[in-house]
Amino acid sequence: MFNIIPPITRNLIIINVVVFIASFLLPQLNNIFAAYYPFSPNFKSWQIITHMFMHGNFMHILFNMFTLFSFGPILEQSLGDKKYLILYFLSGLGAFFLFNLWNFVEVQQITAGLQSLGLNPSEIYTKADINYNGNLNISATTQEGKDLSQQLYFALRIPMVGASGAIFGVIAAFATLYPDAKIGIMFIPVPIKVKYLLPIIIVVSVYLGVTGNAGGIAHLAHVGGAIVGYILARIWRKHLYRFN
Repeated sequence: MFNIIPPITRNLIIINVVVFIASFLLPQLNNIFAAYYPFSPNFKSWQIITHMFMHGNFMHILFNMFTLFSFGPILEQSLGDKKYLILYFLSGLGAFFLFNLWNFVEVQQITAGLQSLGLNPSEIYTKADINYNGNLNISATTQEGKDLSQQLYFALRIPMVGASGAIFGVIAAFATLYPDAKIGIMFIPVPIKVKYLLPIIIVVSVYLGVTGNAGGIAHLAHVGGAIVGYILARIWRKHLYRFN
């Protein structure tokens, strides 16, 4: 059955599964390949790409790979190998960019708050380094200072992982090219057209990402991926039947 999946989608699934198993056996790989905030001491340039193949847990990768399996083959056959790969990776990059653009805004606000209290944010940058072996005591004495220090520490220390941004790009492209296709999802008793479902998902993702009710999920990364997927599909769809 696996052999009937088109080669690009099949290979993407294989790579994601292999990397997930490798990161489970060698947890230190998470520090190397997950995507940290670009101004974090833990950030490396290759993480922009490698984070797309990292996943936090079994359910995370299972959901992402099932979704890719569901939508990817149709787009791979419609767009062709080259454009499908461009769609996948540019959507992943769009996810990384939008997520970290919002991170930048939040980090700037936190930094300004620390400086207004007479605290030096560089102290937290030093302690957030995954290779830092010193004590974690901070100079903040007020609760506000401690809270802001903790927020900055987490922003610099907690990475982004997953193929969700790239896959949201695939879903958005599918919805753009085949808007009247109906799909069934949990908690909705009847199939719904993707052109109605996708905007609902995007609005909810924006709300959760901006309000901070993310629950550990990078919702704005999903939005970034979907925006790129939508734009590329809009550009390409007029030539859909000219693809090889």
